[in-house]
Amino acid sequence: MAYKITDDCLACGTCKESCPNEAIIEGDIYTIDQEKCLECGTCIDECPTGAIIEE
Repeated sequence: MAYKITDDCLACGTCKESCPNEAIIEGDIYTIDQEKCLECGTCIDECPTGAIIEE
């Protein structure tokens, strides 16, 4: 299963800081590098707005 960051992202950086494999890419809305993502779900648990979903 892949994860996606939706438009609800506030670009707070919480997911990026918590990602164990540095798969989160900073931007106006953060994105997930699917090649680096371990699909561990840490980012989902840490996102304060629930902006990260399973695709």
